Amino acid sequence: MDVVMVGSIAYDSVESPEGKIDNALGGSAIYGGIASQFHAHRLNLGSIGLVGVVGNDFLESDRKSLEELGLDLRGIETAEGNTFRWAGSYHGDMGVAQTHDTQLNVFGEFEPKVPDFATKPTILFCANLLPILQSKVLDQVQHSRLSMLDSMNLWITTALDDLLAVMKRVDLIIINDGEVKMIADDDNFVRASKKVVEMTGCKTLVVKRGEFGVIAFHGEEIVSLPAYPTEQVIDPTGCGDSFAGTLAAYFADGEGELSREELRDALIAATVTSSFTLESFGTERLINLQSNEFDTRLEHYRTILS
Repeated sequence: MDVVMVGSIAYDSVESPEGKIDNALGGSAIYGGIASQFHAHRLNLGSIGLVGVVGNDFLESDRKSLEELGLDLRGIETAEGNTFRWAGSYHGDMGVAQTHDTQLNVFGEFEPKVPDFATKPTILFCANLLPILQSKVLDQVQHSRLSMLDSMNLWITTALDDLLAVMKRVDLIIINDGEVKMIADDDNFVRASKKVVEMTGCKTLVVKRGEFGVIAFHGEEIVSLPAYPTEQVIDPTGCGDSFAGTLAAYFADGEGELSREELRDALIAATVTSSFTLESFGTERLINLQSNEFDTRLEHYRTILS
């Protein structure tokens, strides 16, 4: 298996200045998995497997749409109860969501179990989960190239020791600029990023900066890219997850030590993928994304960078 992705599967209700949607398919594993599968097709990779939990209210139509994309869902457990649900809204610059309701439901009792056939992937991506659960995933998997991890400010506030412990076990960390500053307890972004690298010993730190793009610290090298200039911002939910899912697919297409050039190419593709994600509520834009329109925007972005 090329990529195993462990994370949340949810139904989201989102409101923004562009409107609202109720009970849309979402969650870190979903956004990341759809993006990874899209690029797996483009790169002629093998399977992308999801590991997560849903309730018995999970719609068969949603399961079917994910299977039709080519995702391997055998690692998704169905538990008695309801699927994780989240409600939030975006205002102003749309950079941060205001959470109105969180119902963990079956996700609150989730104990990740990676199927035997998925324990030796090329890439392991632990999407946003309780750090102790991410550690349990790492205990079950022996990746052949890279392990990746995402997190959030909640775990920095409530489980920092556990978070730092699991960060020390992975090759690549993906977090945002606010989270970097929180972990390092330093308001200087660059200094804070270098402190996180020192604290965790990670080979690569990818820092998402929203409308300001992304910066990656890769050994002694730095890659800095602007965001793709997008006029149509409808729903930013899942942008970071689709970004990470794209990286996972690109890294699965390589071998050996990750080079700066490979990292930069993956970050470029991930930035473009995220620009599509926010153009609709939920996963609609991402699910319906066509390879030719991605290639057109990718070429445009490369022109901007040149």
